[in-house]
Amino acid sequence: MARAWQHPFLSVFRHFKVDEWKRSAKEGDVATVMDKTLKCTVYRVRGSVSASNYIQLPRTGTQSLGLTGRYLYVLFRPLPPRHFVIHLDVFTEDSQVIRVSFSSLFKEFKSTATWLQFPFICEAGTPRKDAAGVPPTGARWTCLQLDLHDLLLVYLNRRYGHLKSIRLCASLLVRNLYTSDLCFDPAVTAPEARRAKLPVTPMPREMAFPVPKGQSWHDRYVHIRFPSDSSKGVSTLGQKNGSLPEAGLSALCSTGSAALSSTAAFLGHVPRLLPHSAPFNKPTQVSMSPEVQMHDPAASCRVPSAPRPLPEISMSCERLEVSSVGGPSGRGQEPSAWAEATDKCVNSTNVHVSAHELAVVPVAPEDVAPHEPPCREQSGQQAALGKNRFQQRSFLPDPILRLKGVIGFGGHSTRWVRRPMRLLACALWTKDGAAVVYPCHAVIVMLHVDTRQQRFFLGHTDKVSALALDGSNSLLASAQARAPSMLRLWDFQTGACLSLFRSPVHVVCSLSFSDSGALLCGTGKDRHGRTVVVAWDTAQVGRGGEAVLLTKVHTDADIQAFKVAFFDETRMASCGRGGVRLWRLRRGGLRSCAVDLGEHHALEFTDLAFGQDLDSCTLYVCGRSGHILEIDHQHMAVRRARRLLPTQTPSGPLPKRQTFSSGPGIAISSLSVSQVTCAVGSEDGYLRLWPLDFSSVLLEAEHEGPISSVCVSPDGLRVLSTTSSGHLGFLDVPSREYSVLMRSHTALVLALATKCRQEHLATVSQDHTVRVWDLVTLQQLYDFTSPKEAPRAVAFHPTQPTFFCGFSGGAVCSFSLEATEVLVEHRCHRGAVTGLATSPDGSFLFSSCSRGSLAQYDCAATQCRVLRVAANVVCQDAHMSPNALVVSGDSRLLAFVGPSKYTVTIMDTASLDELLRVDISALDGTSSRLDSAVAVCFGPAPPGHLLVSTSSNTVVVLDTTSGRMVRELSGVHPTACPSLALSRDGRFLLTAADRAIKVWDYLMQANLGCQVYIGHSEPVQAVAFSPNQQQLLSVGDAIFLWDILAPNERLPPGSVRGSPGAPPACEAGPGMRQLEDTVSGADGLPRWQVPVPSQASPPRLGPCAGLPEGGDDDEGPSEESHGPKGLRQASGSALLVKEADRVVDAACGAAGDSWGLSMPPHPCGQPSAQSPRRARAQPAAHPDSCEPFMSQGKASSLAKSVSSPPASSERLHLKAVVGYSGNGRANVVWRPDTGFFAYTCGRLVVVEDLHSGAQQHWLGHPEEISTLALSHDAQVLASASGHSSTASCGQIRLWEVPGGSCRQLISHRDPTVRALAFSPDDRLLITLGYDGDCTLALWSMSTYELLSSTRLPEPVHGVAFNPWHAGELACVGQGAITLWLLQQRGADVSLQVHRERIPEEVRAGKLTSLCYGAMPLLYCGSDTGQVCVWDTRACRCFLAWEADNSEIGVLLCSGVRLVSGSDSGRLRLWAVEAMLELRRKGSGARSSSVFMERELTLDGAIVSAVFHDSMDMGVAGSVAGTLWYINWAEGTSTHLISGHRSKVNEVAFSPSESHCATCSDDGSVRVWSLASMELVIQFQVLNQSCLCLAWSPPSCGRPEQQQVAAGYSDGTLRVFSISRTAMELKMRPHLAALTAIAFSADGQTILSGDKDGLVAVSRLCTGMTLRVLSDQRGAPISTIQSTSKEDGDFGVEGTDLWLAASGDQRVSIWASDWPQGHCELMDWLSFPAPALMEAPGCPVPSLAAFCPWDGALLVCAGLGVHREVIFYSLRHKQVVEKIPLPFFAVSLSLSPGARLMAIGFAECVLRLVDCTSGAVQDFAGHNDSVRLCRFTPAGRLLFTAAHREILVWEVTGC
Repeated sequence: MARAWQHPFLSVFRHFKVDEWKRSAKEGDVATVMDKTLKCTVYRVRGSVSASNYIQLPRTGTQSLGLTGRYLYVLFRPLPPRHFVIHLDVFTEDSQVIRVSFSSLFKEFKSTATWLQFPFICEAGTPRKDAAGVPPTGARWTCLQLDLHDLLLVYLNRRYGHLKSIRLCASLLVRNLYTSDLCFDPAVTAPEARRAKLPVTPMPREMAFPVPKGQSWHDRYVHIRFPSDSSKGVSTLGQKNGSLPEAGLSALCSTGSAALSSTAAFLGHVPRLLPHSAPFNKPTQVSMSPEVQMHDPAASCRVPSAPRPLPEISMSCERLEVSSVGGPSGRGQEPSAWAEATDKCVNSTNVHVSAHELAVVPVAPEDVAPHEPPCREQSGQQAALGKNRFQQRSFLPDPILRLKGVIGFGGHSTRWVRRPMRLLACALWTKDGAAVVYPCHAVIVMLHVDTRQQRFFLGHTDKVSALALDGSNSLLASAQARAPSMLRLWDFQTGACLSLFRSPVHVVCSLSFSDSGALLCGTGKDRHGRTVVVAWDTAQVGRGGEAVLLTKVHTDADIQAFKVAFFDETRMASCGRGGVRLWRLRRGGLRSCAVDLGEHHALEFTDLAFGQDLDSCTLYVCGRSGHILEIDHQHMAVRRARRLLPTQTPSGPLPKRQTFSSGPGIAISSLSVSQVTCAVGSEDGYLRLWPLDFSSVLLEAEHEGPISSVCVSPDGLRVLSTTSSGHLGFLDVPSREYSVLMRSHTALVLALATKCRQEHLATVSQDHTVRVWDLVTLQQLYDFTSPKEAPRAVAFHPTQPTFFCGFSGGAVCSFSLEATEVLVEHRCHRGAVTGLATSPDGSFLFSSCSRGSLAQYDCAATQCRVLRVAANVVCQDAHMSPNALVVSGDSRLLAFVGPSKYTVTIMDTASLDELLRVDISALDGTSSRLDSAVAVCFGPAPPGHLLVSTSSNTVVVLDTTSGRMVRELSGVHPTACPSLALSRDGRFLLTAADRAIKVWDYLMQANLGCQVYIGHSEPVQAVAFSPNQQQLLSVGDAIFLWDILAPNERLPPGSVRGSPGAPPACEAGPGMRQLEDTVSGADGLPRWQVPVPSQASPPRLGPCAGLPEGGDDDEGPSEESHGPKGLRQASGSALLVKEADRVVDAACGAAGDSWGLSMPPHPCGQPSAQSPRRARAQPAAHPDSCEPFMSQGKASSLAKSVSSPPASSERLHLKAVVGYSGNGRANVVWRPDTGFFAYTCGRLVVVEDLHSGAQQHWLGHPEEISTLALSHDAQVLASASGHSSTASCGQIRLWEVPGGSCRQLISHRDPTVRALAFSPDDRLLITLGYDGDCTLALWSMSTYELLSSTRLPEPVHGVAFNPWHAGELACVGQGAITLWLLQQRGADVSLQVHRERIPEEVRAGKLTSLCYGAMPLLYCGSDTGQVCVWDTRACRCFLAWEADNSEIGVLLCSGVRLVSGSDSGRLRLWAVEAMLELRRKGSGARSSSVFMERELTLDGAIVSAVFHDSMDMGVAGSVAGTLWYINWAEGTSTHLISGHRSKVNEVAFSPSESHCATCSDDGSVRVWSLASMELVIQFQVLNQSCLCLAWSPPSCGRPEQQQVAAGYSDGTLRVFSISRTAMELKMRPHLAALTAIAFSADGQTILSGDKDGLVAVSRLCTGMTLRVLSDQRGAPISTIQSTSKEDGDFGVEGTDLWLAASGDQRVSIWASDWPQGHCELMDWLSFPAPALMEAPGCPVPSLAAFCPWDGALLVCAGLGVHREVIFYSLRHKQVVEKIPLPFFAVSLSLSPGARLMAIGFAECVLRLVDCTSGAVQDFAGHNDSVRLCRFTPAGRLLFTAAHREILVWEVTGC
């Protein structure tokens, strides 16, 4: 829409004052003359050379007109006998300048990428051959109307931005030029239009040509509209057939010639149903000249036709087909958009549909209602697929997986900067000695040593760092490693978690219980690395109480082991480097004293144990030097000191047993004492059992690695030992036998393979081992070690006892399990092996490597041999995935990612012939980013599908024959899925990413259900089904074996599970979307499916058509069908669903009265049980875009606990929120009488004063808010949010409007609340659920109790109370409307329900919105754009009309005016005063009395709206995240709130802090006023993401010369002028996406970094790239910052100091003098990468910045393995300070005004650190990772961004 000052039209000559020639220019013979025809002064431009005689606007080429009107009206007359030329320079939305020229000099149409030339041919009655195109002597005044929007779209497929300049060249007369968004008809005057009620816009008087009385306009003038509707239609066909669109303008000037005035183009504004257009099945061949001839008026002059009334729709009329010609405006879809959209449609036979195969003319795909005649047969499977996605089959059982076994043993070692702290109690005995307890990363396992059965304690989310068990085996304590350390107390007998609490210790390293379990002590480190000892009172935990912190003590002593004495719980002992200390708990405090060790005071002690005799006072302590000290702890003295030495052989000086540490003694790591023996474990790998006098060794057992811990059983008969090599076993003392309980990999497991005929599992790991396991006993069978090369991939031979392994050096080896040896080794690869796969028939083996080669082997014989090696076939830079290479189940096809990461190739396994290559990046045309393949997986043989996991977190299903995408699962994981597997029967799909495993019901075509399982502490590397398909396996930190609890389903003979008769591409649901229209999807609501044009359709079935008892349904889903099982019944004893033609009892088939049977009140506020019911499916008739709430995909969730500072001491106050949640529904409220205005942004309710712009922010929801509702008295605001990580239910908050406090918190059973509504008397609140169970709940506002809850039998899209009757409410949904009557008797509330189906004449598959009108009218909007009117008293629909051509999501009515909002962005105002009269006519009602008063088009689908009672003004919200103020009286829409559509990437500030600029993935750069946070300027680049931004420094020049530099995903760099609002420079210094950008200190040089690690230095004045630095190639540049320094400072020349940080944990610091061409590397920092990612799919960024208060300091975060911020001194070249963090930082900013540091975390938390005092404050408010935080130059404001939300914080105390 044009700017307000350009509306409704703009006179160009008058606005730019052409007569003064100050803002315009003239050249040559240009003069003003009086024209007799027009009777006014005009400009004459003449001359023999057109280029030398012209008028130009604006004056210079560097200026711009900035005219945004869609239509340009040129009022001119050609001057014979010369030619004329008109040049227009037009800016596109992507800042490309296009020249459009019209001239009588041109002979034919020509076009380039930047120039369009159109011939203007004005021929006389008998044209001369030598002067074609020359204006005749009698050339007349012409109104040339140019549609600039369509002109660029049709011929160049570009979007019109604004008009930059105009040049009018000789020879012509020109009266004026006008721009407007309105399409004027010059031949119709305003009185004529009013008199004839023509739906056209007459030409304004200022623009009109004078017409003498009694004459016709067409007799005197010419009107040319270009492009015309017909030309656009021809262009569409022409483009489809490969020809250019028809182009050209001509006017055949003979006697009384006239122009063609297209009045029919305006008839579409009248709501109507058009007749069905005839289908065409073949391409239309168009043979026309390049000019559009304007013929003689006698033959072609049209008289404007009268407007046609609305179609007559009644209850008895015949079924009408909805035509798709032109839509409501009579204009077709843009040809380019149609050409793209048709290529993406998939019909019911899985065949691509092209434009010439459709039975409709080209229109926007969302405007097509795919109604199909009832003559077509529909199979049962098709009927199942046609069900609505809410009618989903339950994914049962829940849970479907149960952890059966864990292969692995792993504790955790906490390492600090100075030295390691070892975990002591790696494994513990139970009291009876029958079982052991040990950690396996995040899982605690109890293993019975005799039966080998495992029991699990699940709940930790990170590796377990410490374990402790009390003496009675009642309580088990555990702590996890990641700071802040969380402790869990378990009921050891039941496995239940009794208490969960955070330790005051940053990381807990050891735990120790007292014998009674009443005291728990722990040791660890605080945030500063100091040792801390903590004591808790746990006496009440087993009785329902909590652990109470008794004391916390800091100590300077090193502690390696700490134990509570079993005989006295007030006494403890600890040991470590340099000493042994005795502790005592007295009067709530811990005190300690050191034992005098004498000469042993410098030893390093590792473990201790109290003597087990009650009268013993002995404490045993061991050390790394081999010493064992016996200490009298009562007298605090050393009794004896012994040392374990290696034995010497008689023949040599070397010891017989080599130790694992230096020094003469054998390092002892652990000891354990019984009443008669002492077990010692040492680093030489020996477990030794000594008597207590240590006279001789009783028993010893040698292990494969150093022993890490030992533990003697309570009876002293067994000794448990663990090793650092992952072994867990015990020594049985009486039998002298050693038993291995568990073996495990010691590093990450990379891949797995299963043996089809045996229950064997093979795994490869980063510990350089290949191991084979027995899946029945979970024991290791074989172990192969490769010291030099690491194994990367593994595969079993299907029939032989061999397996194959690929290594990092390129070798592929065949191992024999019988001979336990390598059979053969092949080295045909030069790179690391990335994939290994065998054909199921055992014929071939395939391997791929990182250099792109593919090898084929013949493995039918024992010695496999190489058959073929193909180079550059497999992708070289693909993601590491165990699914990189797969073979189909029939052994015919081989699939892999390659030759690039954007393609997937399918080959024949025997010949390696390429059968198919699919470009994954081209599957989704709506995305601006290239999608790449990550992993592949074949489905069952029929129907022959290939599943591909992509980098956009989706799984696409491809047809292996045609390569078409037949199905898509979107948002499968927050990150790309590197491993997936499909069960052999096609029932379950298994995906894994990060630490989560998801199991999907793959057969569920609609609303694909999944269950998520966690337990791994590190990313899951691979998943697979066991050979018997009864278990599944997942590997990562350990090997997990899961039982599948779903029962086996028998299949009919010869059938294959997962191959339904109807293709799955015909259905879509949440998490699975169909192929979307590339154009309509950009501005519309998210769609779950698109219309599938076809020649026939399945018959319409009743949405609740029940089956006769015991009868069969041939068309409905059978018991073996893959569709939903049936409708879910509402709660209560009986619920009657009454339809118009019959009554069906949903519970027992009983009949009822007119309202049906009553439903009793809900017992105890909980829903009652449901019974399943079968029903027929109804295919969706229109794209399903009535989704209530689409939560944005989040990379992380809120931290479970955030320590917020007291309000009085907060250093940050939330000042403003920039953004609006356009993905919500009904999330805007406004009361004009009180001025209350509120909307949602993420988890915040924003209350804004529309006069002052001041905001209040109500925070409390744990997740994004889905909807709002305001009570009628405007005293209570209800808000609802979805479920969170801590709660599975949705949350509803009731806020006090006057004070802003939360009155009540209500938990809803549905994960997401779809809608809220207050009753007219505000006594009741109705809530409508969405996810899972679609539940209608009724709440009392006086007691906040649940009065009634009903699980609805089918999807419901809206609910509303009757304003005229507090006891009535209505729901709309799939195929029907439901009316409810509330009856209250005392405290009991009952609901009676009446259901009425949508009449077939309405042509709607579902009703999507509703509102009550005058009593008793109810208006309902549909998915096809229809509005139907219901009489609620008679329960009938008496009228319907086509209010739009797309789904109506918003309906509001007040009095006699109705507002409709659709997903096409159109907001329309209707006059409905005749409805009550039409109601009385009944079935004879006609819709001709319904008129559209106004129409406005917004920037996206309408998702929310609220209006004044008069309907004159209101507020509407769009899916684009914009709130608009609507004024119907003026016909205007004004921005209220405007945010980015996609993720915000950067914010930059002007030096004066008057403005700020933001950039986003939506390709826009927006400039805001900091004072008001209003949008000032927006620069938009289409189809690109703007990833980085920088504002020119103050030294760059005057304020009016300020510039903003932006980097884009295509490698381009654009420089925008703020004062001129124009792009000044565009260059492409990079081939990859720009990720960081910065100005030099003088503002004349730009530093830019890309994702490949290159840094380019470009000169601003020339646009040339001076140099490219490749020192950090290989990892994306995350940060570039430049500052100034003194020349010679830090010992280097140059006045510029700048840094570049890359994603591989490297930071380079440079000194440069750019004018002199000097650049020198000053320092280089390199850090090890973090072992873990802080959030799924979100790698820890490398952050670095110069300290603003000390220029010699460099501040870094995200570098290294620790969660901390480091301060690095550039002068001293060392780290001078470290600040620990609770999480890894993902954003960082330092305040120039105060010593403050802002840190953003992926856990949605913002932290403010006072670097002077060390005080920290955490703030919540964001709904996603805080990926951006920036202080303003003065430090008074802080900007933070998470996804598309921007929060502005005010910093206090600066």
